[in-house]
Amino acid sequence: MRNFIWSFSAFFCLISVSFSQTKNIEKGSYLSTNKGQKIKLNLLDDNKYELVFYSGNYEVKGDSLLFIPSVKAESAFDLTFKNDKKAKKVKVKFSDAVYYYSFYLGTQTGSGDVQYQRLSDIRDKVNPEGDKLDVDFEIDRADYLYLVYEEYGGNSKVSKFALPKDVSEVTIKYQPQVLGDLNIKGFFNQKSNELMISEQSGKDPLVFRNAKDVQPEKVSKVVPLENKTVVNWTYAGKEPLVTEDFGLASDSTAVAVESYPSTNFDFKFKIEDNLKSALASTKNAKNKFLVMAVDGKNTSAKVDFDTFIKNQESQVSYNMYEGYNPEYDLYNFYLANADDKKWLKTNKIADTQSVIILNGNGEILATAKSNLTEKQYQLSYYDGLYKKLQRIDGLAAFSKTVKNKKATDTDLIQAFNKVAILEIPYDYDTDYTVTTDDNAAEFKFVHTALDKKEVAQIWKKLIETHQKDTKPNLYLAETILKEIKNQGFSKQFFKEDKVLNDTDFLAIDYLIKHYDAIDAERTAFTAKEGETHIIGSLNTEIAAALQQNKYVAENDIAAEKNESKTISVYKKLIAAGKGNFECYQNYFTYLAEVEDKDGSNTNYLKEFGTYFNTNLATDKGSVIERLDTMFTSMDPTSDYAYNGWNAFKEYHSNLCNSAAWTVVSKPGNLGFLKSAITWSEYSLVVTKNNPYYLDTLAQLYYKDGQKEKAIQTQTLAVKYLTDYVEEETATEIRETLSKMENGTY
Repeated sequence: MRNFIWSFSAFFCLISVSFSQTKNIEKGSYLSTNKGQKIKLNLLDDNKYELVFYSGNYEVKGDSLLFIPSVKAESAFDLTFKNDKKAKKVKVKFSDAVYYYSFYLGTQTGSGDVQYQRLSDIRDKVNPEGDKLDVDFEIDRADYLYLVYEEYGGNSKVSKFALPKDVSEVTIKYQPQVLGDLNIKGFFNQKSNELMISEQSGKDPLVFRNAKDVQPEKVSKVVPLENKTVVNWTYAGKEPLVTEDFGLASDSTAVAVESYPSTNFDFKFKIEDNLKSALASTKNAKNKFLVMAVDGKNTSAKVDFDTFIKNQESQVSYNMYEGYNPEYDLYNFYLANADDKKWLKTNKIADTQSVIILNGNGEILATAKSNLTEKQYQLSYYDGLYKKLQRIDGLAAFSKTVKNKKATDTDLIQAFNKVAILEIPYDYDTDYTVTTDDNAAEFKFVHTALDKKEVAQIWKKLIETHQKDTKPNLYLAETILKEIKNQGFSKQFFKEDKVLNDTDFLAIDYLIKHYDAIDAERTAFTAKEGETHIIGSLNTEIAAALQQNKYVAENDIAAEKNESKTISVYKKLIAAGKGNFECYQNYFTYLAEVEDKDGSNTNYLKEFGTYFNTNLATDKGSVIERLDTMFTSMDPTSDYAYNGWNAFKEYHSNLCNSAAWTVVSKPGNLGFLKSAITWSEYSLVVTKNNPYYLDTLAQLYYKDGQKEKAIQTQTLAVKYLTDYVEEETATEIRETLSKMENGTY
């Protein structure tokens, strides 16, 4: 028989199992007889069941059993202990650890930090030959043992166990047994007294027998104190599971995690008893939606609703283990009652089982002919439904605002902003407002159609109107930034990358004009309670948008038109004293790829010369001190701030060498020969004995007539060649020295 392992991608699922002989289904416990599959099924009183490490409610409907598992699972790690008071160390045996690089073991004494090790590192020490599946080793005595299985998707299964005081040996087995959202069915075999559960194919059934007919194993189960799934779990000194090229990692800047937190926050929903109050509460929350359950024909609707709420509260509490966090509080819930029949009729909704999602204004965004339990996972923080609803709501609100003849200028800006600030979903190019799925249980979303030209015209008028503003509108500024970075309303409305147009460049002028005022107010703006805003350093954001725009230009005409406007924006930023490192960095990248008509790079070299003389020139003081001043004043969110001082320093030495090499490689740039020598010498002050830099400087000396100095410098370039230099480049450097020495350069 194949290994029948059920995968479970969500905490909540709905499993319907049909038995052909319902009269033979009796309450009690059933144990699976499959080898290696210790699965237990309990049919209990009060219509409850337990399956494996999940438990919940069940309901008998004709010849079917409806199973609704709860969320919490036991650990996949099975532990057994042996005790010996005299033992100074604890022997650990990790059995059949096939995927060594996925497992970690940690120990903790008291409330101190957890000390982790990768199992593969332990195995390499105790069994360097790698000829054993089991890993046997010793650890110091500790109070707690942590076991981690790290998945490639970013989640890690972390279990914490209490170690007995006198423990001397611990045996560990990893046996994942997780339920899956499978299409399964079952029947009762009268001859063998067994429940047979299988996929629709009927092959390889999972077999259960009544517990009273099965002799249970006399093994005590070690239960973890805590059991969680942790995203991007790490610890001090931990190496990544795999590198980008799927090789084993050799370096890490991982930060130590604190001792494992416990779940103690008790979250509760406030359930209103009428629709008007439920909508008012949702509207006041600003960022929440109202989920309305309709189940008028079900006599147990209130009980089912309360059960759902209790489970949902448990899940939210589980996420908010440190205290209330609005990030996980996405929905309000309401159960329709007899007073809502008129509302249901007005909205053409039958008083039968369905789930309706509304915004705070009472506008319907999505409907499904389903019950709440079937939608439980979709209504959790981890599903993408919430982001879809945000976009649906934003589109509808925008359309409504545009059609409203009384809408003010402020209303329009708010409508644009509401959509622009939304995250771009991973499936943004999927039009989920148009549903071809005939399954009535799936959510059907309202559809809003927008005219592209009309939207562009409204946006253009807004930008033109606000050119005369004496103080900035932060909502407009944020919307502009999102739009020019191809993350704004155009992306959300029309699902396309666009080339910056005249309106966008006019919008950038608005940002530059109000640069200082926006910069002064952006911190308070992004901290507004109940709202979510992000405005970064303007020069960095604008430069990044301009650089990105270069690569989305659709044709040569658009590229040429954008080229002059782009350079103009950079010059405006620099002239306004806003030419920070990130601005210049993108500007130089842009200019280096743009040749003048004569094939030279005059514009690029002039701008680089200005930057060098202002920020790097050695006559302004210590090279390292000046670089350090620039580094410490840099936007902390930039890549180079994140990558660190060495990367920042290396960037500048490479930048100077690249500018200097442009003079070596193109005759049209020889007018900058003297400056290029200064730049090249600077690169070697920052990064000494670099053969590439020495080669550049030597050739500049030679072109400047300093032939003896050129030969001396090129000799050093050859001297400092290493295996890291490409063979072709190394050969060229040696040949250049020969040409200089024999006068054929």
